[in-house]
Amino acid sequence: MISIQTADFDVGTEYQSLRASGAGTGAVVTFSGLVRDSGDLSGVTGLFLEHYPGMTEQVIQGLIDEASQRWHVRQARVIHRVGRLALSDQIVFVGVCSAHRGDAFEACAFIMDALKTTAPFWKKEISGDDEHWVEQKTSDVERSQTWG
Repeated sequence: MISIQTADFDVGTEYQSLRASGAGTGAVVTFSGLVRDSGDLSGVTGLFLEHYPGMTEQVIQGLIDEASQRWHVRQARVIHRVGRLALSDQIVFVGVCSAHRGDAFEACAFIMDALKTTAPFWKKEISGDDEHWVEQKTSDVERSQTWG
Protein backbone atom coordinates (compact mmCIF):
# COMPACT_ATOMS: atom_id res chain seq x y z
CA MET A 1 0.00 0.00 0.00
CA ILE A 2 1.51 3.25 -1.18
CA SER A 3 0.16 6.80 -0.95
CA ILE A 4 1.75 9.97 -2.29
CA GLN A 5 -0.40 12.80 -0.98
CA THR A 6 -0.62 16.40 0.13
CA ALA A 7 -2.94 15.61 3.05
CA ASP A 8 -1.67 14.68 6.50
CA PHE A 9 -2.06 11.14 7.81
CA ASP A 10 -2.96 9.62 11.16
CA VAL A 11 -0.23 7.34 12.53
CA GLY A 12 -2.72 5.58 14.84
CA THR A 13 -5.02 4.71 11.96
CA GLU A 14 -2.12 3.40 9.89
CA TYR A 15 -0.85 1.32 12.82
CA GLN A 16 -4.29 -0.19 13.40
CA SER A 17 -4.56 -1.09 9.72
CA LEU A 18 -1.25 -2.95 9.87
CA ARG A 19 -2.18 -4.57 13.16
CA ALA A 20 -5.37 -5.93 11.61
CA SER A 21 -3.41 -7.87 8.97
CA GLY A 22 -4.26 -11.21 10.59
CA ALA A 23 -3.59 -13.60 13.43
CA GLY A 24 -0.09 -14.37 12.15
CA THR A 25 1.08 -10.82 12.85
CA GLY A 26 3.33 -10.68 15.90
CA ALA A 27 5.07 -7.35 15.32
CA VAL A 28 4.32 -3.95 13.83
CA VAL A 29 7.16 -1.46 13.36
CA THR A 30 6.53 2.08 12.18
CA PHE A 31 8.58 5.16 11.38
CA SER A 32 7.32 8.70 10.84
CA GLY A 33 9.50 11.58 9.72
CA LEU A 34 8.81 15.22 10.56
CA VAL A 35 9.86 18.60 9.16
CA ARG A 36 12.62 20.01 11.36
CA ASP A 37 14.04 23.52 11.61
CA SER A 38 17.56 22.60 10.53
CA GLY A 39 19.06 21.44 7.28
CA ASP A 40 21.35 22.88 4.63
CA LEU A 41 19.93 26.34 5.41
CA SER A 42 19.76 27.83 8.88
CA GLY A 43 16.38 28.80 10.27
CA VAL A 44 14.34 26.50 8.05
CA THR A 45 10.67 27.48 8.20
CA GLY A 46 9.28 24.77 5.94
CA LEU A 47 9.77 22.45 3.00
CA PHE A 48 8.39 22.00 -0.47
CA LEU A 49 8.46 18.48 -1.90
CA GLU A 50 7.91 17.32 -5.47
CA HIS A 51 7.84 13.85 -6.98
CA TYR A 52 7.66 12.06 -10.32
CA PRO A 53 4.05 10.73 -10.43
CA GLY A 54 3.75 7.11 -11.46
CA MET A 55 7.47 6.45 -11.26
CA THR A 56 7.61 7.27 -7.55
CA GLU A 57 4.97 4.68 -6.70
CA GLN A 58 6.69 2.12 -8.93
CA VAL A 59 10.05 2.64 -7.20
CA ILE A 60 8.47 2.39 -3.74
CA GLN A 61 6.62 -0.80 -4.73
CA GLY A 62 9.97 -2.22 -5.81
CA LEU A 63 11.42 -1.42 -2.36
CA ILE A 64 8.49 -3.15 -0.64
CA ASP A 65 8.90 -6.15 -2.95
CA GLU A 66 12.62 -6.36 -2.19
CA ALA A 67 11.99 -6.10 1.56
CA SER A 68 9.40 -8.89 1.24
CA GLN A 69 11.95 -11.11 -0.51
CA ARG A 70 14.60 -10.48 2.16
CA TRP A 71 12.39 -10.72 5.26
CA HIS A 72 9.03 -12.24 6.17
CA VAL A 73 6.82 -9.20 5.60
CA ARG A 74 3.09 -9.71 5.97
CA GLN A 75 2.20 -6.17 4.92
CA ALA A 76 3.95 -2.83 4.35
CA ARG A 77 2.62 0.71 4.10
CA VAL A 78 4.43 3.81 2.79
CA ILE A 79 2.94 7.29 2.81
CA HIS A 80 4.95 10.25 1.54
CA ARG A 81 3.65 13.77 1.49
CA VAL A 82 4.36 16.33 -1.21
CA GLY A 83 3.69 20.03 -1.55
CA ARG A 84 4.38 22.70 1.05
CA LEU A 85 4.95 21.50 4.62
CA ALA A 86 5.43 23.52 7.80
CA LEU A 87 7.73 22.82 10.74
CA SER A 88 6.73 19.67 12.66
CA ASP A 89 4.45 18.46 9.85
CA GLN A 90 4.64 14.76 9.10
CA ILE A 91 6.47 13.98 5.85
CA VAL A 92 6.71 10.21 5.66
CA PHE A 93 5.31 7.07 7.23
CA VAL A 94 6.73 3.59 6.81
CA GLY A 95 5.04 0.69 8.54
CA VAL A 96 5.75 -3.02 8.35
CA CYS A 97 4.10 -5.99 10.02
CA SER A 98 5.54 -9.46 10.32
CA ALA A 99 5.27 -12.55 12.46
CA HIS A 100 8.50 -11.59 14.25
CA ARG A 101 10.01 -8.28 15.41
CA GLY A 102 13.40 -8.81 13.76
CA ASP A 103 11.90 -9.05 10.29
CA ALA A 104 9.63 -6.05 10.93
CA PHE A 105 12.50 -3.87 12.25
CA GLU A 106 14.87 -4.80 9.42
CA ALA A 107 12.30 -4.39 6.65
CA CYS A 108 11.10 -1.02 7.99
CA ALA A 109 14.66 0.32 8.27
CA PHE A 110 15.56 -0.99 4.80
CA ILE A 111 12.51 0.60 3.16
CA MET A 112 13.14 3.96 4.84
CA ASP A 113 16.87 3.97 4.02
CA ALA A 114 16.25 2.97 0.39
CA LEU A 115 13.39 5.45 0.08
CA LYS A 116 15.76 8.32 0.94
CA THR A 117 18.17 7.39 -1.84
CA THR A 118 16.15 5.83 -4.66
CA ALA A 119 12.62 7.26 -4.81
CA PRO A 120 12.27 10.29 -7.11
CA PHE A 121 11.44 13.02 -4.60
CA TRP A 122 12.91 16.53 -4.62
CA LYS A 123 12.98 18.61 -1.46
CA LYS A 124 13.35 22.37 -1.22
CA GLU A 125 14.15 23.99 2.13
CA ILE A 126 12.52 27.34 2.79
CA SER A 127 14.10 29.84 5.16
CA GLY A 128 12.74 33.38 5.26
CA ASP A 129 13.22 34.74 1.75
CA ASP A 130 15.71 32.00 0.81
CA GLU A 131 14.99 28.67 -0.87
CA HIS A 132 17.42 25.82 -1.48
CA TRP A 133 17.00 22.48 -3.29
CA VAL A 134 18.45 19.80 -1.02
CA GLU A 135 20.99 17.40 -2.47
CA GLN A 136 21.24 13.79 -1.43
CA LYS A 137 23.26 13.39 1.77
CA THR A 138 26.41 11.26 1.68
CA SER A 139 25.37 9.75 5.02
CA ASP A 140 22.05 8.58 3.51
CA VAL A 141 23.83 6.98 0.56
CA GLU A 142 26.34 5.25 2.86
CA ARG A 143 23.58 3.95 5.13
CA SER A 144 21.60 2.65 2.16
CA GLN A 145 24.69 0.86 0.84
CA THR A 146 25.03 -1.13 4.07
CA TRP A 147 22.03 -3.19 2.96
CA GLY A 148 24.12 -4.63 0.09
